[in-house]
Amino acid sequence: MKLDYIDKGKEFDFGRTSDGYARYRDIYPKSMYEKLMSFGIGKRGQIILDLGSGTAVLPINMSASGAEFTATDISENQVRYGKKLVKEKGLTNISFKVCSAEDTGFDDNSFDVVTAVQCFHYFDAEKAAEEIRRVLKSNGIFCKVFMDWMPFEDEKIAEMEATVLKYNPTWNGKGFREYKYALPSWAVGRFEIKNVMSYDTVLEFSKEQWLGRIMSCRGVGASLSEEKIAEFENEYREILAKYDEPLRLKHQIHIEVYEAL
Repeated sequence: MKLDYIDKGKEFDFGRTSDGYARYRDIYPKSMYEKLMSFGIGKRGQIILDLGSGTAVLPINMSASGAEFTATDISENQVRYGKKLVKEKGLTNISFKVCSAEDTGFDDNSFDVVTAVQCFHYFDAEKAAEEIRRVLKSNGIFCKVFMDWMPFEDEKIAEMEATVLKYNPTWNGKGFREYKYALPSWAVGRFEIKNVMSYDTVLEFSKEQWLGRIMSCRGVGASLSEEKIAEFENEYREILAKYDEPLRLKHQIHIEVYEAL
């Protein structure tokens, strides 16, 4: 995939990271899922479409709610690993489809809820919003979630970003500050904002877990050569050696809940 506004058009493919993604990217705290449930997402009997699902992190973590999930991703490899995880866990209420967010191929008015976690910025916002509105039932819910690490409040995160930039200078998945919400243009005429929430949380990682999380990010495993990935890993392991475990790293979670007009 190449997008002009992502890393100055540098190509990336999360399918290259699927093994690490499946092992190290299930990192969202229990509190996030509880907040989604409080906003009416994951009710028993709901039919939910998760766009850009990767290895189906959200459907797997919310599977006990009694909702029916369809996990979609543009990467066949991400879907393959998601299916593997679902089979290993014996879950029966999650199905999969390889497709883009802009053209899912589902029927009109098919879903009660559509979710997009840590992925909407990779979509063509106008086309994806139109598709989401099409597949949602009347008064259906669209929930957009993303989570940022906070480099200006944690020197360990700032040091990580500097190390990624050393190997991938065009990477722009960095420098996050406190999020300020404004109604996006893609929502106008399609959705009404119902809930907006941002909150801070501290996530705990072992050094191996954090290394795996960073190795599977866009700036490293999804875009660098195998040689550069290995060089990054060696250097970052040395950096992590000076810190105690567990690593306690500040993040900010943002949840936007829209109702279809």
